[in-house]
Parts: sequence; structure tokens; C-alpha cells
Amino acid sequence: MQTENPVYEEIKEILRAVELPSVALVGQRIDSPPALTNIREGVREALSSVELPSGSVAIGVGSRGVARIGEVVAALVGALKESGAQPFVVPAMGSHGASTAEGQARVLEHLGVSEASVGCPVRATMESARIGETPSGVAVYMDRNAYEADSVIVVNRVKPHTAFRGTVESGPTKMLAIGLGKQRGAHSIHSAGWEDIHQTIPEAARVAVESGKVAFGLATVENAEEEPCKIVAIPAEELEEAEAPLLEEAKRNLARLPFGEIDVLVVGEIGKNISGDGADPNVTGRYPTTAASGGPSVERMVFLGLTEETGGNANGLGMADVVTERLAGSVDRPSTYMNALTSTTPAPVKTPMVMPTDKMAVAAALTMCAGVDPADARLVRIENTLKLGRIWVSEALLRDIENDERLEILEEPRPMRFEEGGIIPRSA
Repeated sequence: MQTENPVYEEIKEILRAVELPSVALVGQRIDSPPALTNIREGVREALSSVELPSGSVAIGVGSRGVARIGEVVAALVGALKESGAQPFVVPAMGSHGASTAEGQARVLEHLGVSEASVGCPVRATMESARIGETPSGVAVYMDRNAYEADSVIVVNRVKPHTAFRGTVESGPTKMLAIGLGKQRGAHSIHSAGWEDIHQTIPEAARVAVESGKVAFGLATVENAEEEPCKIVAIPAEELEEAEAPLLEEAKRNLARLPFGEIDVLVVGEIGKNISGDGADPNVTGRYPTTAASGGPSVERMVFLGLTEETGGNANGLGMADVVTERLAGSVDRPSTYMNALTSTTPAPVKTPMVMPTDKMAVAAALTMCAGVDPADARLVRIENTLKLGRIWVSEALLRDIENDERLEILEEPRPMRFEEGGIIPRSA
């Protein structure tokens, strides 16, 4: 950043004069099903409805921060071994992990899926086999190790997607179509066009099922606290039909911001372990494509930092209007840009306005809200889009809180606090 430029000194003076709104800490009660208390029992109960395959079995596991994924996979591996099968895990995450076999294995290990933790080998490769094409001519690929196994099982969470709407979105069906296809397969599906992806994904998954390799999908549904509340095993030929009602359930469970109109939304951290788009658009209302919509209307959005778990992948960065130098300096451009090349969406990897401190980033966003006095702005601050039980809100939103029985003021309004330019506290 050019800190010696006279214009920059003028920018600092302008932002120093911005009166930031006071904020209150607010608790949000989010009604949703209770979490499963015993993951192993939940998996085994789910598996009782399907026939376990024999021989070598590839278990596809993705890169999202699926709650307790290590426990789910370990329970599945245990059941398969008991039945006489030889299971192994394959990364089913498209181009994530910097699109390298080593990177994808590291992502799984960081998520708690390693040979030591789940009890079977992890075989990572970026090689894929072309297994057919959809009726519209889109090529479909499958991880080479999975294709050479006797059977394939995919394990994934069912959740609303961040960039399109369909009868199925994120879940086992998408993992078969995109995640298991590695970089080539993921790019093939995305390059067919976002306007048709809600049809392309099910069609590609059907090609995978028709290959005869897929035994079943093991799907989890999470509650508002991002904990598994349901685990379902779905035979391959029933995936699309059975996944649709699980998606509707997941949508009902999704925690959301309780405000429809927000002047400034400040997000403490973004990362691939939180959402494929860094910050979940279903929460922020900022989507990378026109194929999805919903959520609040946010005038200006600020991202303050990257999670350690994301490994520098800042996909979703471009959805913000302002970010900090701390965040921008942590970006690993190759792994971030690989997402755009694979998904054919450059907007999420563009660099927004960069400010040297958290305080200046918030002040800049407030300054760019036309017609709004910064001190009276409707400002919301969250730690990340997964943690919405405790949020900070400005005084302009307190009337909304008084009229909502789900919301409770935990700490009365006080000036926003910063230490050496960084906002405090960082978490609620």
C-alpha cells in the first residue's frame, strides 16, 4: 500500500473523522432440531437401510467444514470393514486444496480425516477418468482411484448452495457430479453455464450412478448450530429424489441474520472451512452469480480476516466492498484463483478496497453509504457466517430487536473498541 502518497494521508484524515456507531451485543435464539448425541450410532442406524458393498470401496469426502466429518467417516469405515470390505478415502473436492493431490490430502487431514483418524488409507490424486456425458453433451469425470475401485460411497452434508437454486443443491448429488470429478470434472460442469447448473448437476450425477460404481450416498443434515441432527444413507438410484426433502429441511435449519435491511455488515473472518464462498451468501445476501438470491439487503460489506484453516484460499473475497490489509496480505493467490478458473466465476476472487486497519475498513464502508449518517447507520458485526447466535448491532437496529422475541440484548450499546487498529473483541 502506498502510505507515503499525500492523497493517502488525506484519506486517513477523512476516515479518522468518521463517527462510528455504538453497538450492543445481542443474542439470537434459533430454533432447530437437537444435535445427534452419538455419531457412531447415527451412522450405523442409517446404514441399516442400505446394502453395504464388498471389495474395494472408495469413500468420497469433500473440503467443506462438515461438522464431525471425521467421526462420520470413521463410523462408516468401521462398518465397511466389519462387513469384509476394503475401504479407502478419496478427496472429492474438485479443485480445492490448490488443485494438487498433496494439497487435497492436507485439507482432509485438517478436517480430521486421515488414515490414523478414520482407520483406512487416504488415496489422493488429481487424475480422473471420463465416464460419459450428460444429454446436453457435458463431459462427466470421476476420480481415478474411485473409478478403479469396486464401489464408491460419497459422504456429504445437504445444504443450500451459495450460487444457484435447484431441487438439489449442495449434497451427495453435487459431490458425484463435481467434487468427485476433480478439477477437470468440476470445470466441465461449471463451464456449461450457471443458468443451467441446477439441471447439469443432477444429469451428471445420473451418469455417475449409471456407471454402476456408486453404492450409496451418506448424507448429513445440520441444525442451526452446525451440528449433525440427521444422518441418512440413500441408495444411488434414489439420491436425487431423496435428497430434495433433506434440502428443504436444511433450509429451515439454516441460521440467518434477523434483519432485512443493513447499511454495513462487518464479517470478522472468511474461509473455505466456513463456506465455499468464504462467507455464506445465504447469510450475507451477496451472491457470486445471478442464479441464486435471498437474504438481507446489504449496502456495504467488510471482511476483516481469513481463517487459518482456509490456508490462504480467499475465494469470496470479491463479495466485500472493503477488506483489511491483514486479510489481503494473507491471500494465497494461486489457490484462490484456481477456484475462479474452475467455477468460471471471477467476481469472488477480485480484490476490493484495502484498508490498513479494521477501524479504517469500517469507517470507509460507513463513508460510502450514501445518505446515511455514520453514527446512525444500521450496522451489524458477526464473527463469521456460521456463528450467528451472538452478534453486535448498532443502536439504529435496537427497535427491530425490541419487536422480535427471538432477540435479547446481552450488553448495552457502547462505542466500538479497537486495539492497535484491530477490532475487539474478535469473537462473541
